[in-house]
Amino acid sequence: MFVADNRVFEVSAGFSPVGNESGFPRSAGVTQLVECDLAKVDVAGSNPVSRSKSRLMKCLVSVSLAVLGTALSLCAQTYKLETISSPAPDLPAAYSSLIASQGYRVVGPKGPWCEVWFRSSIPTGAKPNDDAIVFPIAQGTLIGILRFPAEGADRRGQPVKPGVYTLRYSDYPVNGDHQGVAPQRDFALLTPIAADTDPNATPAFDALVQMSTKASGTPHPAVLSLESPAGSTFPALSLEGDSDQVLSVKVGSLSISIIIVGKSQAG
Repeated sequence: MFVADNRVFEVSAGFSPVGNESGFPRSAGVTQLVECDLAKVDVAGSNPVSRSKSRLMKCLVSVSLAVLGTALSLCAQTYKLETISSPAPDLPAAYSSLIASQGYRVVGPKGPWCEVWFRSSIPTGAKPNDDAIVFPIAQGTLIGILRFPAEGADRRGQPVKPGVYTLRYSDYPVNGDHQGVAPQRDFALLTPIAADTDPNATPAFDALVQMSTKASGTPHPAVLSLESPAGSTFPALSLEGDSDQVLSVKVGSLSISIIIVGKSQAG
């Protein structure tokens, strides 16, 4: 930033989305010069020094908002979705017939973040009576497989080691112990696949939580939030809020979204 001829100049590096051959947006650097003419800013008061300070503050606020907007736009561009045409690697035989052969890779600014293969068909039942429960899926039902190529993280921000994990559905009980992470009660709990040998099992809540602590390495399970898709395009990866990346897919007739990147502010 510099001042010349009663004007404040701010030079900032921004980004604008540019299409590429893959169909995903990429970022092109754009240098922006923001100018504020102090003589043209109306500020009440007769003190020239006071008016100049007030005018300068207004200019700085405008520049800060512009930089913030650029940062948020950049955040939305740093993740992309790729389709995987091959089955999940090293699946035990018991899982191979249940998991779809097509998967999804979420790629972040440092490379692949995670890979997900959903179940070919997720069993569902009657619609829940509780409005805080979104999906008609039984407690403990296997919904898919997730692989972290490098260290990942769950919705609480807990680190999760590289490896392959089962994703099992759970609706958290209303007892105060697990509230605050999300407005809905639907979650997917991660368990190392080596510690989850029966894909057809439906572990009760307490048993599943205990299994999932093997993924987190803490007294808390490793969890990812589930929710209803906001859109009607599948598969899709979308930005929710300032930083959450949401993977939305359709498994048979069931549309489902999983927050694959992002820490809950309440967690």
